[in-house]
Amino acid sequence: MNQYEKYKKAEKGAWLSIIAYLILATVKITIAEVGNSAALRADGLNNTTDVIASVTVLIGLKISRKPPDKDHHYGHFRAETIASLVAAFIMVFIGLQVIVETFRSIISGEYHQPDMLTAWTAVAAAVVMFIIYRYNLRLSKKVNSSALHAAAQDNKSDAYVSIGAAIGIFGAQLHWYWLDPLAGFIVGLIICKTAWHIFWDATHTLTDGFDADELETIRESIGAHPEVESVKDIKGRLHANQPLIEATIYVDPTLTVQESHDISDEIEETLQADLHVPHAHIHIEPFNQSIKKEQE
Repeated sequence: MNQYEKYKKAEKGAWLSIIAYLILATVKITIAEVGNSAALRADGLNNTTDVIASVTVLIGLKISRKPPDKDHHYGHFRAETIASLVAAFIMVFIGLQVIVETFRSIISGEYHQPDMLTAWTAVAAAVVMFIIYRYNLRLSKKVNSSALHAAAQDNKSDAYVSIGAAIGIFGAQLHWYWLDPLAGFIVGLIICKTAWHIFWDATHTLTDGFDADELETIRESIGAHPEVESVKDIKGRLHANQPLIEATIYVDPTLTVQESHDISDEIEETLQADLHVPHAHIHIEPFNQSIKKEQE
């Protein structure tokens, strides 16, 4: 299965999230108004942001499937990362809105006892979101999609948010009325926290960040080739979830051009088969005694 086919499969997870969030947001906000629960209302608004975020992820996945063209020689895979970034901005905006509204409610002391129906709605929503989280997590690993993985983490966060809302509502039944708006306030904080993690991962990728331990593993794999005298330099960046590796290696200077080329091909094939590195550029340089002394 190539990367384009994987992104097509990933769209199933995005569609599942969109449909689930649309239903849950509508149900929660409606029941919250009827049952007078600030926590469930905040949870419903959270799901509204998730609809927008999931649509953004879906658009990013569709753009990522576009093949390379004259302006995008590496394809459009980073559209997926940009989608995650946009989703993070949307989520933090709504999260701050929820925090401000529930904080005002706490300060003003406008407490109400919500109906028990709102609590059971939150519990049912948590169960649904845990199921969707497990499905999207497995799918994201299968197709190696950062955007879908972020969506899965958001699904899990939403399940915890619904549990928190339910606890707040149950507490209000014991006449701890402040627990309901407090739960809404915590929901807002969780939304912002989730948005921050998605934002961090996306910006790390877009600024060419690459895990140092993973790069060292790749270096060791290259250096393990019997014809490689030494690895002079190695760099890595991510194109969506696809590593792009550039490495300079030293080989025996008496090797022919064809022999050196064969070594390069063998290294690239090994990286792809063992470490799932689809793109590697190996530069060959002659190894001599002066280099050996420098290394010693």
